[in-house]
Amino acid sequence: MFFKKKREITVQDITVSIEKVGSEDYLSLTDMLKSKDGEFFVKDWLRNRNTLEFLGVWEQMHNPDFNWGEFAPIAENSGLNTFNISAKEWIEKTNAKGIIAKTGRYGGTYAHRDIAFEFGTWINPVFKLYLIKEYQRLKEIEGNQYNLEWNVKRILSKANYHIHTEAVKDHIIPSSKRVWRKELEYAEEADLLNLAVFGCVAKDWRIANPEHHKVDLNIRDLASINELMVLSNIESMNAEMMRSGIDKKIRFDMLQDIAQRQLKLLNAKDTLKSIKRTSDDVYLIGSKKKE
Repeated sequence: MFFKKKREITVQDITVSIEKVGSEDYLSLTDMLKSKDGEFFVKDWLRNRNTLEFLGVWEQMHNPDFNWGEFAPIAENSGLNTFNISAKEWIEKTNAKGIIAKTGRYGGTYAHRDIAFEFGTWINPVFKLYLIKEYQRLKEIEGNQYNLEWNVKRILSKANYHIHTEAVKDHIIPSSKRVWRKELEYAEEADLLNLAVFGCVAKDWRIANPEHHKVDLNIRDLASINELMVLSNIESMNAEMMRSGIDKKIRFDMLQDIAQRQLKLLNAKDTLKSIKRTSDDVYLIGSKKKE
């Protein structure tokens, strides 16, 4: 799972998609509805007077462009048997920002997390509590480096120590050298590092992996922990070489040798065994602890 891209949580066996709008998280109300018994729609929730009062207060706090002139008759008519309003109509009439309607592959009605939690109450209180818990767990995971619940900084220092101590020994390392191409003289420094670690530049990777590129994933999103460690190491080395005025081709040859040597050492060790949890409530996606 890649949180910068498609993000989701599982609440009582229901997968709820999450979209980033600006700096805020919006949860899929369409997904959440799957947990409610019977045939219901978001517009059924919007018919409720309490719902509209809540939405009005939220917009007042967060949206200076909210159309109060259009909101007044909507609120006045709420609760009547003849009253109906869809999410799309609500957004268009009031210029609301707390709810958005998306089209396309991941389409549906999304709401700011504050509103989504309130929507969860309408689904049922138990669902709401699990929703909040799973969302908080997601945010804790996202707050950890490399999208893990582990204390990665601690293991990075241990892994680097291993690299440095092994460096004094003689190693005969079979390697397949990446060929220097003329156009690489004008390549960005990021691609120089990509080629040294991954064996290709970002453009070549996108061409070879169109299905990943289509969902906005890149070469570094799918890298292993060891590759990211090495990438971090040679980034700082490259910066020092640049300050020393070392030619790009010479830097590349040196960085490639270092990257291959470090990857060989790291891949031979199971570094994850020495990584510790930061919380009992946080776990890797795909390895959820048994309840």
